[in-house]
Amino acid sequence: MNNYELITIVGPTASGKTSLAVALAHRLHSEIISADSRQVYRRMDIGTGKDLGEYCVGGETIPYHLIDIVEPGYKYNVFEFQRDFLEAYRKVRSKGLLPVLCGGTGLYVESVLKAYDFAHEDASFPPIRNLLIGVDISRELRREKISARLRQRLDEGMVDEIRGLINSGVSINALLHYGLEYKYVTLYILGELSYQEMFRQLEIAIHQFAKRQMTWFHGMERRGFNIQWVDALLPMQKKTDYICSLLEQEGVLSPTFP
Repeated sequence: MNNYELITIVGPTASGKTSLAVALAHRLHSEIISADSRQVYRRMDIGTGKDLGEYCVGGETIPYHLIDIVEPGYKYNVFEFQRDFLEAYRKVRSKGLLPVLCGGTGLYVESVLKAYDFAHEDASFPPIRNLLIGVDISRELRREKISARLRQRLDEGMVDEIRGLINSGVSINALLHYGLEYKYVTLYILGELSYQEMFRQLEIAIHQFAKRQMTWFHGMERRGFNIQWVDALLPMQKKTDYICSLLEQEGVLSPTFP
């Protein structure tokens, strides 16, 4: 019996992994730990796809960790993520809860699941018994959702968000370093790309990024991870039912658990 200590949900951008993590955390009365290398930054909301409104279910806000923890311009790294994850993980576990780790930054996820010793030699990382869930979305649907979401984020004011970061003193180099939305929209603001060029190049870059994410997750499988894939098109209830059934098999939940 594994007696899982953590549930991890991975998947490419636009796969619906956040909504699944929120639904699962709500069902388990638990909390979410983010594994996203850009959502750690404050005031970088639309471009990073925080979608914090998704964390509210039935009037209840699901607690989350490692979102909005550092200022834009700072170069957050995997060493700090391991440290901050462990602090959040222990905090959630101390409440007797089963944390839900969710994110698309494969290196961050793997660094804690494999207990990589990226930290100083006097701070060994503990092994964690984990149930790893992957959201399986077809290439065609993924591309469709990415394009639609990009248009939505631009309509929601992503250009103004990034212009505001520049006006607040965040350096151009830092924004270019964050890549994707921050790189291409910044180039548009600087007048180096037209709006159409920005949209087209950014759309291509996000599609390529999602492909690299899936390559990483499949690489994790080759490196010995057992990922339980769930179909992105399944109704949310069926997705959470499936995950809870896996927990029941290991004795983590009783069959009467909601």
